Amino acid sequence: MQPRRGKCDGQKVIVNVSIKFGKNATRTIGSLSGNPSSSPAGSRNPRAAAPVAPGEVVETAEGVCRFPGQRLSWWQAQESCEQRFGHLPLVPPEGILAARLRDTVWAAQREANRRRPPQRRVRSAAALVFGERSAERAARLRTALPALAALTACAHVQWDATSSAAAALFSLAAPALPNALQLRAFAEPRGAVRAALVVRGHHAPFRAAFRADGRWHHVCATWEQRGGSWALFADGRLRAGARGLAAGRPVPPGGVLVLGQDQDSLGGGFSARDAFSGNLTDFHLWARALSPSQLRRAQACAPPPGGLLFRWDPAALDVTPALLPAVRLRLLCPVPSEECPTWNPGTRAEGSESCLQPRPFLCCHGTETYRQLQAARSWPGQDFIRRVNALANATVLLPDPLSGAHGALSLAEASSFLGILERVLAEEAAPLGPAALLAVLRFLRRAVALGAGEPEPLLEPWERLGRGVVSVASLILEERSAGAWLAVRKVVGGPMVLVASVQHLAPLLSTVLSPEQPRVHIQHCHAGLEVRSLRLEEAGPRDYVFTMPGGHPEGPGHIVIPAGEVRRLLGKGLSGVTMIHSWFTSSILQYTLGEPGLERQAPTSTDQASTVQRSQSTQVGSAVISSEVRDAAGEVSTAVTFHLQHQAQASPQRLVEPVCAFWNFSPGRDAGGSWASRGCSVTALYPDSTACFCNHSTSFAVLLQVWDVQRGPEEDSLLRTLSFVGCGVSFCALTTSFLLFLAAGVPTSERTTVHKNLTFSLASAEGFLMASEWAQASQVACVAVTAAMHFLFLVAFSWMLVEGLLLWSKVVAVSMRPGSRMRFYYAMGWGVPVLIVAVTLAVSRRDYVAAGHCWLSVHTDAIWAFVGPVLFVLAANTCILVRVVLVTVSSARRRARMLSPQPCLQQQLWIQIRATVKPVLVLLPILGLTWVVGILVHLSPAWACAAVGLNSIQGPYIFLIYSAYNGEVRSALQRMMGKKAATEGPVAPESPQPSPPLQSLRDRPWS
Repeated sequence: MQPRRGKCDGQKVIVNVSIKFGKNATRTIGSLSGNPSSSPAGSRNPRAAAPVAPGEVVETAEGVCRFPGQRLSWWQAQESCEQRFGHLPLVPPEGILAARLRDTVWAAQREANRRRPPQRRVRSAAALVFGERSAERAARLRTALPALAALTACAHVQWDATSSAAAALFSLAAPALPNALQLRAFAEPRGAVRAALVVRGHHAPFRAAFRADGRWHHVCATWEQRGGSWALFADGRLRAGARGLAAGRPVPPGGVLVLGQDQDSLGGGFSARDAFSGNLTDFHLWARALSPSQLRRAQACAPPPGGLLFRWDPAALDVTPALLPAVRLRLLCPVPSEECPTWNPGTRAEGSESCLQPRPFLCCHGTETYRQLQAARSWPGQDFIRRVNALANATVLLPDPLSGAHGALSLAEASSFLGILERVLAEEAAPLGPAALLAVLRFLRRAVALGAGEPEPLLEPWERLGRGVVSVASLILEERSAGAWLAVRKVVGGPMVLVASVQHLAPLLSTVLSPEQPRVHIQHCHAGLEVRSLRLEEAGPRDYVFTMPGGHPEGPGHIVIPAGEVRRLLGKGLSGVTMIHSWFTSSILQYTLGEPGLERQAPTSTDQASTVQRSQSTQVGSAVISSEVRDAAGEVSTAVTFHLQHQAQASPQRLVEPVCAFWNFSPGRDAGGSWASRGCSVTALYPDSTACFCNHSTSFAVLLQVWDVQRGPEEDSLLRTLSFVGCGVSFCALTTSFLLFLAAGVPTSERTTVHKNLTFSLASAEGFLMASEWAQASQVACVAVTAAMHFLFLVAFSWMLVEGLLLWSKVVAVSMRPGSRMRFYYAMGWGVPVLIVAVTLAVSRRDYVAAGHCWLSVHTDAIWAFVGPVLFVLAANTCILVRVVLVTVSSARRRARMLSPQPCLQQQLWIQIRATVKPVLVLLPILGLTWVVGILVHLSPAWACAAVGLNSIQGPYIFLIYSAYNGEVRSALQRMMGKKAATEGPVAPESPQPSPPLQSLRDRPWS
C-alpha cells in the first residue's frame, strides 16, 4: 500500500494576541460589483441589522473590509486575504458591522514574529511501506537497547483501515523475555483504531486512539517502572492511561527493537498473523516518559533530545528487502501549539481557537489602498492578462485584484502556468503595465500557498514550481517594469512582496533534499535561491559562508553565519539544519524601496562625523540578501555578518551614509513591512561597499541615507585647526594651574581640593582629545581613548557640579551644619563617572564608538551616557548661578544702603550691574556653563566656531582667575620665594596683596 494523502489532526498553537478595541463607525459602500448594498447600514437600531451578505464590502474608521462568506482555517483565511493584497482585521470591528456579524471571526496576529505568521511546517521523511501482512517485512535496530526504567515511543502511522486483526506496530524482545514491550492495535470497520501497550507480558486494555480513516496520525506510548504508569497519546491528545502496568521492574537490557513485527524469539519468530499492515515513519524512542508538552514537540517534528535512544534514521535499521526502497514523503508538522486569534461579536471580546477550525473572516484594506485596487481594473496591462489567459486556455491572471480565484490550483497546473508566464514575459517588448504586475504578483502568491495543503509524495514538480517562481520574479524585476512597480508601490509594498513569496516557497523546496541531492540552487538574472541541507556534526563549528553570484567570500557579495552560532546550534542538540539563502539585485529596489522615516545612523567617516548635514532621502543602495536557518521544528534565528556593494560617494555636496538594515515583515498590513536597523551595525566601511553585523536572520540590505552637506571642507578644516589649537592652549593653562596648586603649597581646604581635581581631570581630558586623531588607526586604541575621554570629561563635569554645590553651601545655605563633605564630593566626582562608563560599555559594546573618529556614537543611545549627565550638571549649575547672583545683588544693595542711606539712581544701577557681572564672569568657567553653546553647533558653522572658542578659553580663564590672580596662590608663592631668599640673604618685608575677585561676597568661597 502506497502512502496516502492525509493530514495531521488535532494540533493547536498558542499565539499571544494583543488586540486593542477602537470605536469604529462603519458604513456599507457596496459589493464587489460596485452596486450599492441593500443592507441597513443607516439603521438606528444596530441590533436589528441584517447579517453581512457574502461579498459585501463595508467601510469602517480603520479602512475597508470585505466579507467573503467562506469558512476557512486561519492560515487559509490569511492567505486568501493576502492574495487580494489585504489582511485579516487588525482591530475588532465595532458599530454596525459588529452587530451584523453572527459568528466568531478570525483576527490578525498583531504581535507576529519578525518574518511571517505561524504556519505548519513541512518535513521530508522516509517512510516504510509494509503493505499487506507478511512475515517478510520488518526493520530491526542494529544496536541493542539498555535496561529501561521508563520509556516513550512515538511514530507517524498510516493504518490500513481494512486490517481488523491485531498487529504489532513495534516490539522489543529481551534475551529472557520475548514480550518485553509491544504496541499492538487493530482497526474497527468504519470505526476507530484501538491500541494497547504490552510491557513485560502485561497487557493494557485496547483503547480508541484515532479514526480508521487511512490518514497519517501521530501515536505515542509512555511507561514508567515506578507505579507502572502508562499513557497513550494520538495526535497530541491523551487517549488512555492508568497505573499498575508491570510496576516495579524495568524492561531488561539487551533488548532488540523490531518495527512492524511481533517477536516470538529474540529478533525473529515473525508471523504474518501479527504483522503490521500500513505505512510508518518518524519513529523515535526515549529512555524516559515525556510530558504532554514534550510529546507535542515530538508531534511537531521537533523531538526533545534529552534521553533520546533512537532518532528516526532508516540507515540505522536492518530493513528486509521486501520493505525496500523506502518512500520519501512530506509531513506537514504542526507547530507545538496552534491557536490563532479570533473575535466574538456576541461578547465583543478577543479570544483564540484552533487554527485548523473553519471560521468566517473579513479581508480588510486601508481606504486608499482599496480605492487603488478598485481602479486597477482600468489600469494599463489588461492586454497582457488576456494574452496569458488565452495561451493557458484558463483564467491564470485575474484582471480584478479584488475578485476571487476561479477554482482550485494544482501543483502541476501552477508549474505549467508559470512556464507560460515565463515565455510571455521574456517575449514581451513593451513595459509591463501595473494591472498586469498586480495579476502576476497575485498568481505567485497562489502558487507558493500550495504548500499549505495536505501531505503528498515528493515529486519533481516541487522543484519545478520553485524554479518557475524565481524565474518569473526575476523577469518582473527588470528595469523596464519600474513604472509599474512605482504605480503599485502603495498597494503591495514594493518588490519585498517577491522576497516574501520566495521565502514562503523555500521550506517547500527543503522537502526534496536528500543525501543524494543535498542542495537546490536556482539562479536567474535578478533573483536567486539556494536551499541546502547541512549536517552540523560533519561540517563542524566553522563559519558558514554563502556567496552571491558575482560576489567574493572575502569581499562584497556574501553573508556569513559565524562559527559561534554554529556551535550554539550544536549545543542545542541540533544535528542537521536547512540553510536557506536568497538574493535580489535590481535597480527597481532603489527606485521603490526608499524609507524616509528611518532613524539616522552613525556617520561612517571622520569627514561625515564632523560635517553638518540635512537629510534628503533614504534608498536601498545594495542587493537584498536573505538568510534563514531551519530545523525540524521551524526557523532558528542566528546572528549573521554580511558584506554588500553599493554606490560610492558621488558629490561633495551630497553625503551618502550607509546604514545596515533589515526588512521587518508585518503580516496584516498593506505595506507588508518596513526597514529597520535594530540589532544591526556597521563593522567595516569601504569606498563602495559596507560590512554589517545583525543579531538575527531575515532579509538584509545596505540603505544609503543621502544628506545635504551644509559645511564644506574649508569650514571643517578651520574648525579642526581651532579645536586643536584651543585644546592645546587650554591643556597648557590647566596643567600650569594644577602644578601651581601643588608646587606653591597652597593651604589645604575644600576649595583648593575641588580646584585641583577639576583642573587635573579637565587637563587630562583635553590631552586625550588632542591624541584621539592618532588613535583612529587602531580599533582597540580608539575604543580605549574614547572610554578615557568619556570618563575624564564626566569627571570634569562632576567636579564642576561639586564646585556649584560648594558655592551653594558657602553663599546660599550658610546655615548648613559644619563638617567636611569631601568623601561625598570624591564619590560624586570619581565614583559616579566610573559607574556610568562601566554600564555604558557593558550595554553598548558594539555601538559605543562612532564610525570615523574616536568618540561616542552620537546616533545611538550611547551618546546619552555623556549628554544626559552633562545636561544635568549644566541645568543644576545654572540654577546655582542664578541663586548666587540674586544673593550677591541683595548683599551689595544692603551694603550700599549702609554706606549711603539715600544713593542716587545711577549709583544703585552701577552697584547692581557690578554685583551681577562680576560673579557671572568669575563663575562661568568653573561651573562649565560655556559648554551650553555646544548644544547649538548643528545650526551653523558660526555656532560651532563659537563653541570651540568658548570651551578653549575655559582653561586660560581658570588659570587667570583661580591661579594667577588668586590671593592664596600668590601669597603661597611669595612665602615660597621668601623662604628661598632667606637662605640667600635678608628678607624683604611682605607687601600687601591684591584681593581676589568678588571681595564683597561671603568668605570668597570660590577662590
